[in-house]
Amino acid sequence: MINNLVDDLITRHPILLSCKNDILLFCKVLIECFKNGGKVLVCGNGGSSADAGHIVGELMKSFRKPRPTSVHEKLQLPLRAIDLTAQNTLVTAIANDIGAEHVFSQQVLGYADKDDVFIGISTTGNSSNVNNAAELANKLGAISIGLTGGDGGELKNICNITVCVQENETYRVQEEHLAIYHTVCMVVEEEIFRES
Repeated sequence: MINNLVDDLITRHPILLSCKNDILLFCKVLIECFKNGGKVLVCGNGGSSADAGHIVGELMKSFRKPRPTSVHEKLQLPLRAIDLTAQNTLVTAIANDIGAEHVFSQQVLGYADKDDVFIGISTTGNSSNVNNAAELANKLGAISIGLTGGDGGELKNICNITVCVQENETYRVQEEHLAIYHTVCMVVEEEIFRES
């Protein structure tokens, strides 16, 4: 199933062929994380912040498959994920008191457990607040995944896995990021809820 969905992605977005192995690793790491009871922490700036929220939205409730739960007939089984860009009070307090370059790393310190997954999204790979969070995630024993573009920037050298889209224009990188994370979320959901 993983290969079929990723192959379909590559067919629709041939530019991603160079990233195929990294996308497959991205899928496998998330599947392993969720099977082991872990969670995902996601962040980015600007449009990548919106992507972070989008990823969390696809994971925390049904994306394409039913995820029934015995807790309540209307509720759906979540895949635990936290959007580090969404907590405005905390983000602004950290930016004011500690520094904007630590708005995500302070949250990683509070939320990350060993074997969780951190996803840092940066179209250039050179966002200091994303990179600082990725470095801290590594120190805490989480697995770091970078979603970036161009030459991957500094993020490529920090993360355990980097999916680097071969585009330089921000909007084009973001267009490919959307296709990538939709596919990753589909793959993960299919695998985790295979019998639902």
